[in-house]
Amino acid sequence: MEAVNLGCVRGSRRLFTGLNFTVSPGELIEIRGPNGSGKSSLLRIVCGLATPAEGELRWNGKKTATLREEYFAELAYLGHQSCVKDELTAAENLRIAGGVSGHPLNDAETHGLLTQVGLENQRHLPARSLSAGQRRRLAMAQFLASKAKLWLLDEILTSLDDAGVRLSRQLLTEHLSRGGMAMVATHQDLNVTSGAVKRIELAT
Repeated sequence: MEAVNLGCVRGSRRLFTGLNFTVSPGELIEIRGPNGSGKSSLLRIVCGLATPAEGELRWNGKKTATLREEYFAELAYLGHQSCVKDELTAAENLRIAGGVSGHPLNDAETHGLLTQVGLENQRHLPARSLSAGQRRRLAMAQFLASKAKLWLLDEILTSLDDAGVRLSRQLLTEHLSRGGMAMVATHQDLNVTSGAVKRIELAT
């Protein structure tokens, strides 16, 4: 994925301009900067939820604006709020995520992914009863189910206990080792042990 001269304006304020970067298989980009510098806005532009003020994104050399669904099928995005439905169980949320991404899961696969993120004992609980950290774990299981190549994560370590932080770092490391790509807005060191790490510094 390549960004060419990206610019972002929110209201009357310009957050960044002339931003250029590439993300290749096995690479992680950490997006750093103070609150209000545009970290979340950049991720929203990359995932198609916001439009840049100028510049463009390219996927395999083609403009993402023309690829649309072909591009969106290759990425998974996790913002500040985990994308889970409160009335559904953890297992139901995961199966829906797999189906929507084109990778339907059977019961064994669903159980395996929930076990991988430490939610095997919560698989039949409605999502509303999960803690904030457990909801983040469920969101990471949805990422695994999607088989997306590009992970976009906004403050991935928020609301997680020490075990959750270690798990997130492990999953991210494994994703990069398989040739996946990731962009992570973070205030904390991710300490991944695989892949190349780049950094984008945004300023207010």
